[in-house]
Amino acid sequence: MTKQQVCRAIREDIINGAFAPGQRLTEDTIAESYGVSRVPVREALRTLEAEGFAFSRPYAGTFVAELTEAEAADLLEIRALLEPLCASRAALRRTPEQLGRLKELTALGQDAVRTGRLDELTRLNSRFHEVLAEASGSTLLTQLITQLGWKIAWVYAVELPRRAGDSWAEHEHICAALEAKDAALAQRLVTEHIAHATAAYRLRERRSTPAGSGS
Repeated sequence: MTKQQVCRAIREDIINGAFAPGQRLTEDTIAESYGVSRVPVREALRTLEAEGFAFSRPYAGTFVAELTEAEAADLLEIRALLEPLCASRAALRRTPEQLGRLKELTALGQDAVRTGRLDELTRLNSRFHEVLAEASGSTLLTQLITQLGWKIAWVYAVELPRRAGDSWAEHEHICAALEAKDAALAQRLVTEHIAHATAAYRLRERRSTPAGSGS
């Protein structure tokens, strides 16, 4: 595995709760778990620290960061401003290939929901929103959405089983608006999609409570 692959694997495990907030990330244990040397693990942990998924303490090691409510609120507000703009532009600028990729990702997500493969949805959902940003034709918007994507996934991860079916149905409606080249409808649907997700989210530390255990 490359440094990038190790970084992605650790990041996904943090998002999905395999590594809990405050848990120490030891190079030896992670290297053994992923079947790699300590070098790519060390580099991956530095990247994750820069992204805010981990933090280090002198003479103590590297630990999983905790997503605060203030940070979650900031991320959701920023997303609510950026992604409707992406959708509006994408409806007018998307290529047939990008539309086809969005439809393919939607079909994969819906199949994963039907068959209970919920562990695949974080990656598919992040990729859907990245392609939507790419379809806007704006390099800057694409970079911003990609940078936000994994943190947004962290905010929503605890509600994934609860929202999965509705979320992917909303993706299908967004694709239809893009196919129709209806910028206003695409913008409205993405605004509503984000609003629904924002209303449903709970922070990771609430996962263990009865209210967060339903599906």
